[in-house]
Amino acid sequence: MNLASLDLNLLVALRALLEERNVTRAGRRIGLSQPATSAALARLRHHFADDLLVRVGNGYELTPLGAALVVPCATACGLLERLFTSRAEFDPATEPREFTIIASDYAVAVFGAALARALHAAAPASRLIFQQVGPEIVENTDATLSAVDGLLTPHGVVSGFPTVELYRDEWTCVIADDHPDVGDRLTMDDLARLPWVVYQRPYDAPAARQLGMLGLEPHVEVSVQNFQLLPGLVVGTRRIALIQRRLAQLLAPTAAVRILPCPFEAVPVNEALWWHPVHTQDAAHIWLRETAARVAADLQTG
Repeated sequence: MNLASLDLNLLVALRALLEERNVTRAGRRIGLSQPATSAALARLRHHFADDLLVRVGNGYELTPLGAALVVPCATACGLLERLFTSRAEFDPATEPREFTIIASDYAVAVFGAALARALHAAAPASRLIFQQVGPEIVENTDATLSAVDGLLTPHGVVSGFPTVELYRDEWTCVIADDHPDVGDRLTMDDLARLPWVVYQRPYDAPAARQLGMLGLEPHVEVSVQNFQLLPGLVVGTRRIALIQRRLAQLLAPTAAVRILPCPFEAVPVNEALWWHPVHTQDAAHIWLRETAARVAADLQTG
Protein backbone atom coordinates (compact mmCIF):
# COMPACT_ATOMS: atom_id res chain seq x y z
CA MET A 1 0.00 0.00 0.00
CA ASN A 2 1.45 3.36 -1.07
CA LEU A 3 0.53 5.99 1.52
CA ALA A 4 1.08 8.73 -1.07
CA SER A 5 -1.91 7.41 -2.97
CA LEU A 6 -4.22 7.66 0.05
CA ASP A 7 -6.28 10.64 1.17
CA LEU A 8 -5.57 10.66 4.90
CA ASN A 9 -8.56 12.95 5.42
CA LEU A 10 -10.57 9.78 4.93
CA LEU A 11 -9.10 8.41 8.13
CA VAL A 12 -10.80 11.18 10.10
CA ALA A 13 -14.09 10.50 8.32
CA LEU A 14 -13.71 6.76 8.85
CA ARG A 15 -13.26 7.16 12.60
CA ALA A 16 -16.28 9.45 12.90
CA LEU A 17 -18.47 7.13 10.84
CA LEU A 18 -17.44 4.01 12.73
CA GLU A 19 -17.89 5.60 16.16
CA GLU A 20 -21.06 7.60 15.45
CA ARG A 21 -22.67 4.98 13.18
CA ASN A 22 -24.63 7.81 11.63
CA VAL A 23 -23.74 9.91 8.58
CA THR A 24 -25.29 13.13 9.86
CA ARG A 25 -23.70 12.94 13.32
CA ALA A 26 -20.34 11.93 11.84
CA GLY A 27 -20.40 14.92 9.50
CA ARG A 28 -21.30 17.27 12.34
CA ARG A 29 -18.46 15.89 14.42
CA ILE A 30 -15.81 16.58 11.78
CA GLY A 31 -17.36 19.72 10.26
CA LEU A 32 -18.61 18.27 6.97
CA SER A 33 -22.01 18.54 5.36
CA GLN A 34 -24.12 15.42 5.03
CA PRO A 35 -23.48 15.16 1.24
CA ALA A 36 -19.72 15.49 1.79
CA THR A 37 -19.79 12.85 4.54
CA SER A 38 -21.84 10.53 2.33
CA ALA A 39 -19.27 11.02 -0.43
CA ALA A 40 -16.47 10.13 2.01
CA LEU A 41 -18.37 6.99 3.03
CA ALA A 42 -18.74 6.02 -0.62
CA ARG A 43 -15.00 6.38 -1.17
CA LEU A 44 -14.27 4.34 1.95
CA ARG A 45 -16.65 1.60 0.83
CA HIS A 46 -14.89 1.48 -2.53
CA HIS A 47 -11.45 1.32 -0.87
CA PHE A 48 -12.37 -1.48 1.54
CA ALA A 49 -14.75 -3.25 -0.85
CA ASP A 50 -17.18 -3.40 2.06
CA ASP A 51 -20.28 -1.44 3.10
CA LEU A 52 -18.82 -0.68 6.58
CA LEU A 53 -22.21 0.74 7.67
CA VAL A 54 -25.51 -0.86 6.75
CA ARG A 55 -28.97 0.47 7.43
CA VAL A 56 -31.02 -1.57 9.89
CA GLY A 57 -34.46 -0.13 10.58
CA ASN A 58 -34.05 3.57 11.38
CA GLY A 59 -30.35 3.33 12.14
CA TYR A 60 -27.04 1.89 10.98
CA GLU A 61 -24.99 -1.05 12.16
CA LEU A 62 -21.36 -1.87 11.45
CA THR A 63 -20.46 -4.74 9.19
CA PRO A 64 -17.98 -7.27 10.62
CA LEU A 65 -15.15 -5.42 8.87
CA GLY A 66 -16.43 -2.09 10.13
CA ALA A 67 -16.48 -3.40 13.69
CA ALA A 68 -12.94 -4.78 13.27
CA LEU A 69 -11.70 -1.35 12.13
CA VAL A 70 -12.95 0.63 15.15
CA VAL A 71 -9.95 0.10 17.44
CA PRO A 72 -7.12 0.26 14.84
CA CYS A 73 -8.71 3.37 13.33
CA ALA A 74 -8.83 5.15 16.71
CA THR A 75 -5.25 4.04 17.37
CA ALA A 76 -4.05 5.37 14.01
CA CYS A 77 -5.76 8.71 14.59
CA GLY A 78 -4.24 9.01 18.05
CA LEU A 79 -0.79 8.21 16.72
CA LEU A 80 -1.09 10.80 13.93
CA GLU A 81 -2.28 13.44 16.38
CA ARG A 82 0.73 12.81 18.59
CA LEU A 83 3.07 12.69 15.61
CA PHE A 84 2.00 16.10 14.35
CA THR A 85 2.02 17.72 17.79
CA SER A 86 5.65 16.68 18.40
CA ARG A 87 8.08 19.55 18.88
CA ALA A 88 11.85 19.94 18.89
CA GLU A 89 11.59 22.12 22.01
CA PHE A 90 9.15 22.32 24.89
CA ASP A 91 8.70 25.07 27.48
CA PRO A 92 6.59 23.54 30.25
CA ALA A 93 6.00 26.91 31.90
CA THR A 94 4.09 28.31 28.92
CA GLU A 95 3.24 25.64 26.35
CA PRO A 96 0.05 23.58 26.56
CA ARG A 97 0.36 19.83 26.23
CA GLU A 98 -1.94 16.94 27.01
CA PHE A 99 -0.28 13.86 28.49
CA THR A 100 -2.21 10.58 28.63
CA ILE A 101 -0.95 7.76 30.84
CA ILE A 102 -2.46 4.31 31.34
CA ALA A 103 -2.33 3.31 34.98
CA SER A 104 -4.04 1.22 37.64
CA ASP A 105 -5.70 2.98 40.56
CA TYR A 106 -2.73 1.85 42.66
CA ALA A 107 -0.23 3.61 40.40
CA VAL A 108 -2.33 6.78 40.31
CA ALA A 109 -2.65 6.89 44.11
CA VAL A 110 0.98 6.11 44.92
CA PHE A 111 2.81 7.82 42.05
CA GLY A 112 0.34 9.61 39.77
CA ALA A 113 -0.78 12.06 42.45
CA ALA A 114 2.80 13.17 43.01
CA LEU A 115 3.39 13.43 39.26
CA ALA A 116 0.23 15.54 38.93
CA ARG A 117 1.52 17.91 41.62
CA ALA A 118 4.81 18.26 39.75
CA LEU A 119 2.99 19.13 36.54
CA HIS A 120 0.77 21.60 38.40
CA ALA A 121 3.89 23.39 39.63
CA ALA A 122 6.08 23.26 36.53
CA ALA A 123 3.65 22.94 33.60
CA PRO A 124 0.47 24.87 34.47
CA ALA A 125 -0.73 24.90 30.86
CA SER A 126 -0.50 21.11 30.55
CA ARG A 127 -3.19 18.54 31.19
CA LEU A 128 -2.66 15.06 32.63
CA ILE A 129 -5.11 12.26 31.83
CA PHE A 130 -5.02 8.86 33.53
CA GLN A 131 -6.76 5.96 31.76
CA GLN A 132 -7.61 2.67 33.43
CA VAL A 133 -5.55 -0.37 32.52
CA GLY A 134 -7.46 -2.78 30.25
CA PRO A 135 -6.74 -6.18 28.72
CA GLU A 136 -5.63 -4.53 25.47
CA ILE A 137 -2.35 -3.58 27.12
CA VAL A 138 -1.21 -7.19 27.03
CA GLU A 139 -3.21 -8.22 23.95
CA ASN A 140 -1.99 -5.39 21.68
CA THR A 141 0.74 -3.51 23.52
CA ASP A 142 2.26 -1.80 20.49
CA ALA A 143 -0.98 -0.26 19.26
CA THR A 144 -2.10 0.72 22.75
CA LEU A 145 1.16 2.43 23.69
CA SER A 146 1.38 4.25 20.36
CA ALA A 147 -1.84 6.12 21.15
CA VAL A 148 -0.85 7.33 24.64
CA ASP A 149 2.18 8.88 26.32
CA GLY A 150 2.94 6.00 28.60
CA LEU A 151 2.01 3.12 30.84
CA LEU A 152 2.63 2.92 34.57
CA THR A 153 3.04 -0.75 35.45
CA PRO A 154 5.53 -3.06 37.14
CA HIS A 155 7.96 -5.21 35.21
CA GLY A 156 6.43 -8.50 34.19
CA VAL A 157 3.37 -7.09 32.41
CA VAL A 158 4.91 -5.79 29.16
CA SER A 159 8.39 -5.98 27.66
CA GLY A 160 10.37 -4.81 24.66
CA PHE A 161 9.58 -1.08 25.02
CA PRO A 162 11.62 1.84 26.37
CA THR A 163 11.19 2.43 30.08
CA VAL A 164 12.11 4.68 32.97
CA GLU A 165 12.60 2.85 36.26
CA LEU A 166 10.55 4.55 38.96
CA TYR A 167 10.33 2.96 42.40
CA ARG A 168 10.20 -0.31 44.30
CA ASP A 169 7.30 -1.62 46.36
CA GLU A 170 6.38 -4.92 47.97
CA TRP A 171 3.26 -7.00 48.48
CA THR A 172 1.69 -7.22 51.91
CA CYS A 173 -1.43 -8.80 53.37
CA VAL A 174 -4.25 -6.83 54.94
CA ILE A 175 -6.83 -8.17 57.37
CA ALA A 176 -9.40 -6.56 59.67
CA ASP A 177 -7.76 -5.12 62.76
CA ASP A 178 -10.07 -7.24 64.92
CA HIS A 179 -9.61 -10.43 62.91
CA PRO A 180 -10.55 -13.29 65.26
CA ASP A 181 -8.24 -15.95 63.80
CA VAL A 182 -4.94 -14.17 63.10
CA GLY A 183 -2.34 -12.93 65.55
CA ASP A 184 0.82 -10.99 64.78
CA ARG A 185 1.69 -12.98 61.68
CA LEU A 186 0.12 -14.98 58.90
CA THR A 187 1.00 -18.52 57.86
CA MET A 188 0.55 -20.33 54.57
CA ASP A 189 -2.16 -22.34 56.31
CA ASP A 190 -3.98 -19.06 57.04
CA LEU A 191 -3.84 -18.14 53.35
CA ALA A 192 -5.31 -21.51 52.43
CA ARG A 193 -8.19 -21.55 54.90
CA LEU A 194 -9.27 -17.89 55.09
CA PRO A 195 -11.63 -16.32 52.52
CA TRP A 196 -10.17 -13.72 50.15
CA VAL A 197 -10.99 -10.48 48.42
CA VAL A 198 -8.88 -10.20 45.25
CA TYR A 199 -8.01 -7.83 42.46
CA GLN A 200 -9.55 -9.17 39.25
CA ARG A 201 -6.78 -8.58 36.71
CA PRO A 202 -3.93 -11.00 37.47
CA TYR A 203 -1.40 -9.26 35.19
CA ASP A 204 -1.42 -6.32 37.66
CA ALA A 205 -0.92 -8.57 40.69
CA PRO A 206 1.87 -11.07 40.00
CA ALA A 207 1.95 -12.10 43.65
CA ALA A 208 -1.54 -13.54 43.18
CA ARG A 209 -0.24 -15.63 40.28
CA GLN A 210 2.64 -16.70 42.49
CA LEU A 211 0.21 -18.24 44.99
CA GLY A 212 -1.00 -20.60 42.27
CA MET A 213 2.58 -21.58 41.50
CA LEU A 214 2.99 -22.42 45.19
CA GLY A 215 0.00 -24.75 44.96
CA LEU A 216 -2.39 -22.48 46.86
CA GLU A 217 -5.77 -21.65 45.36
CA PRO A 218 -7.41 -18.91 47.45
CA HIS A 219 -11.07 -19.22 48.38
CA VAL A 220 -12.32 -16.01 46.74
CA GLU A 221 -15.42 -14.41 48.24
CA VAL A 222 -15.14 -10.99 46.54
CA SER A 223 -13.27 -9.70 43.49
CA VAL A 224 -12.93 -6.08 42.37
CA GLN A 225 -11.16 -4.04 39.67
CA ASN A 226 -9.79 -1.47 42.10
CA PHE A 227 -6.88 -1.97 44.49
CA GLN A 228 -8.09 0.84 46.76
CA LEU A 229 -11.30 -1.06 47.53
CA LEU A 230 -9.47 -4.03 49.02
CA PRO A 231 -8.95 -2.74 52.60
CA GLY A 232 -12.59 -1.74 52.99
CA LEU A 233 -13.70 -5.18 51.87
CA VAL A 234 -11.75 -6.99 54.58
CA VAL A 235 -13.03 -4.75 57.40
CA GLY A 236 -15.50 -6.57 59.64
CA THR A 237 -14.80 -9.94 57.98
CA ARG A 238 -12.39 -12.88 58.17
CA ARG A 239 -11.13 -12.07 54.65
CA ILE A 240 -7.57 -11.46 53.59
CA ALA A 241 -6.22 -9.44 50.65
CA LEU A 242 -2.91 -8.87 48.90
CA ILE A 243 -2.04 -5.22 48.42
CA GLN A 244 1.05 -3.12 47.72
CA ARG A 245 2.67 -1.78 50.90
CA ARG A 246 2.79 1.87 49.77
CA LEU A 247 -0.91 1.84 48.98
CA ALA A 248 -1.78 -0.03 52.17
CA GLN A 249 0.04 2.61 54.22
CA LEU A 250 -1.85 5.38 52.42
CA LEU A 251 -5.22 3.75 53.11
CA ALA A 252 -4.65 2.29 56.59
CA PRO A 253 -5.43 5.53 58.48
CA THR A 254 -8.98 5.49 57.09
CA ALA A 255 -9.58 1.73 57.29
CA ALA A 256 -9.65 -0.48 60.36
CA VAL A 257 -7.07 -2.94 59.04
CA ARG A 258 -3.75 -4.49 59.95
CA ILE A 259 -0.87 -4.75 57.49
CA LEU A 260 1.07 -8.01 57.83
CA PRO A 261 4.05 -9.44 55.91
CA CYS A 262 3.34 -12.13 53.34
CA PRO A 263 4.25 -15.59 54.66
CA PHE A 264 6.02 -16.32 51.38
CA GLU A 265 8.71 -14.49 49.41
CA ALA A 266 6.41 -12.43 47.20
CA VAL A 267 7.78 -11.12 43.92
CA PRO A 268 8.63 -7.41 44.37
CA VAL A 269 6.84 -4.55 42.63
CA ASN A 270 9.32 -2.72 40.37
CA GLU A 271 7.20 0.11 38.97
CA ALA A 272 8.23 1.72 35.68
CA LEU A 273 7.01 4.15 33.04
CA TRP A 274 6.83 2.48 29.63
CA TRP A 275 6.36 4.28 26.31
CA HIS A 276 6.27 3.65 22.57
CA PRO A 277 9.50 4.43 20.65
CA VAL A 278 7.59 6.91 18.46
CA HIS A 279 7.67 9.34 21.42
CA THR A 280 11.36 8.96 22.27
CA GLN A 281 12.64 12.14 20.58
CA ASP A 282 9.62 14.36 21.32
CA ALA A 283 10.78 17.23 23.55
CA ALA A 284 7.60 17.33 25.63
CA HIS A 285 7.76 13.61 26.18
CA ILE A 286 11.42 13.81 27.20
CA TRP A 287 10.42 16.44 29.75
CA LEU A 288 7.63 14.18 31.05
CA ARG A 289 10.01 11.24 31.47
CA GLU A 290 12.60 13.36 33.25
CA THR A 291 9.93 14.77 35.55
CA ALA A 292 8.64 11.26 36.30
CA ALA A 293 12.17 10.16 37.21
CA ARG A 294 12.60 13.11 39.60
CA VAL A 295 9.24 12.45 41.24
CA ALA A 296 10.14 8.79 41.66
CA ALA A 297 13.51 9.66 43.20
CA ASP A 298 11.74 11.84 45.78
CA LEU A 299 9.28 9.03 46.46
CA GLN A 300 12.09 6.54 47.05
CA THR A 301 13.89 8.81 49.53
CA GLY A 302 10.76 10.19 51.20
